[in-house]
Amino acid sequence: MDGSTEAPTVVFSRIPSATPAPPNPPQPRRRRKGLLFSSLLTLAVVLGGGLFTVAPLRHPLPGPTVELAMPVSLTIPGKTPKLPWPKSGQGVIAVSGLGTLGSFGGNKPVPIASVTKVMTAYVILTEHPLKAGEQGPTLTVSAEQAAAYPGERARGESLVKVEAGEEITVRQALQAVLLPSANNMARILAAWDSGSVDAFVDKMNAAAEELGMTDTHYTDPSGLDPDTVSTAKDQVILATKAMALPAFAEIVKQKTAVIPVAGEVKNYNELVGHNGVVGIKTGSTDEALGCLVFAAVVTVAGRKLTVVGAVFGQPGAQTPEQLDRVFAVTRTVLRSTTKALAPHTLVEAGRDVATVRGPLGTGTTLRTAEKLEVVGWPGLKVKVEAQLPAVPTRMAAGTAHGQLTIQAGTGKPTKTALKTSSDLVPPSVWQRIRHHR
Repeated sequence: MDGSTEAPTVVFSRIPSATPAPPNPPQPRRRRKGLLFSSLLTLAVVLGGGLFTVAPLRHPLPGPTVELAMPVSLTIPGKTPKLPWPKSGQGVIAVSGLGTLGSFGGNKPVPIASVTKVMTAYVILTEHPLKAGEQGPTLTVSAEQAAAYPGERARGESLVKVEAGEEITVRQALQAVLLPSANNMARILAAWDSGSVDAFVDKMNAAAEELGMTDTHYTDPSGLDPDTVSTAKDQVILATKAMALPAFAEIVKQKTAVIPVAGEVKNYNELVGHNGVVGIKTGSTDEALGCLVFAAVVTVAGRKLTVVGAVFGQPGAQTPEQLDRVFAVTRTVLRSTTKALAPHTLVEAGRDVATVRGPLGTGTTLRTAEKLEVVGWPGLKVKVEAQLPAVPTRMAAGTAHGQLTIQAGTGKPTKTALKTSSDLVPPSVWQRIRHHR
């Protein structure tokens, strides 16, 4: 060893300097994904609840429905009136437009005597219509027809005097047929219209068939032949149609008339001009006995109604007695008929007619605005009809909607408006949501 000394080797280590602490380190990727999923789930739940709430509002509501609370017919309350009919014969009485009030004696075809002339006049006036007051065409009495007069008179027929070459209008000829019941003028008119009496009788039967007179058969235009038969029911059908012809209605309500050759003639129907009677035709033979078809106009509660009836087969030794009997029966029955006719309230104001049912318990009631009356008699059936248009979704209380109509027979209908009893409104949003839940 040379005795020298080496200096020791010093090793330095790096000491980090003091620096600020770094920020929080970022979250690990796995945690960030979890938070995102949780947020999306929460949003889905919120949105899902909203969609659940809105869903029922997207569906359309059903429209209101109507439930009718009225029957299709009503009957006038009370006991059906009994008319004072006689013990023998047959008869019917009806009120035009309302129907038959009463009848008796069945419906067997019987001789009807000069009531036949109603059909004779009806056929003439349908073939040769006359306006009110119009005389119509002129016909001429032939020598043969005039020559038959003495023999007809000898048989005791009901006639008017005629002469060969006599000119007479259709109206005058009908006056002779319908007032003094001239058999000869009925035959003269028939031959003028159809060329022969037989051809005219065919027209009479065709007209009866067309009118639905199923129990009627004509063999002559005057009714002298007892084989001409009908029923009270059938003759009321015919009389109602005949009275709708202006010229017919004018003639049968006359008490007298003036015609060529015969001069003034009188109406055999002594009821005309009394108690509203405006016609129509008498009849009397040994086979038919006393017969009458009649019409009367009566006023009930300010309304004019036409009563049409027929009474056949009233006994008596001769024509005057037979006619007196049928007149007496008709007076009594007509008085009872007039008494039976009266106004009746069938529907009161404020009556429930229909229930309107809207969705989710909404709705209202349709009620009559006014009362409804009908003229008739107890036991008469009356047709009821409600006219209900489509119901809107919203109507205020008291809104007029539709109407109710009642009608007796074919008479004039009476009507009233229907009004809502309360507001009809659609259900609220909250009602719809609650209903859905």
